[in-house]
Amino acid sequence: MKYKVLKYFEDLQDDRYPYHEGDIFPRDGFDVSEERIAELSSDANRRGKPLIEKVDDGDTEKVVVKKRRSKKKNDNVE
Repeated sequence: MKYKVLKYFEDLQDDRYPYHEGDIFPRDGFDVSEERIAELSSDANRRGKPLIEKVDDGDTEKVVVKKRRSKKKNDNVE
């Protein structure tokens, strides 16, 4: 199952890997426990608010496409 990042955080269980709003969690090649998913998707973490939410597999593609589009818009800003 994939999750969408709601708020920026650095994953302390993955060498402070940065996750930005709209990213897919977990990153490819990194396995996460159910306990960690429960922690990050609730307020039972250091930030005290949900940082990720579950997305359907079909919605994962929408999140990735939306993120690519928003990056392209920012690339032209100087």
